Amino acid sequence: MQTSEAGKATSGWLVGVMVEVEGERVALRHYYAIGLADQARAEWTAVDRALSAGRVATSPVGGLEPVQAVNPLSAARMKTLGLKAGEVRELGWKHPRRWLA
Repeated sequence: MQTSEAGKATSGWLVGVMVEVEGERVALRHYYAIGLADQARAEWTAVDRALSAGRVATSPVGGLEPVQAVNPLSAARMKTLGLKAGEVRELGWKHPRRWLA
């Protein structure tokens, strides 16, 4: 288990992946909740899942990195939102506010 900047144990990550969707002018950020403590593994898992939504951007879009761990998730937060260890939950295109609390 990793420790986030706030000193709390990290059990998972909220990850944003920029995806090029047919019919859209620019790549859109698609969000995933990943129940993995390792940030790099969580980011790669999100990329693997995002490939089903479209082509993952290869360079920054509007100042945003193509793949970015947006927020660490504590075990308590994961339990509250029903995310199990190792689970991947697709959260969609809208900014997932309730996952950021």
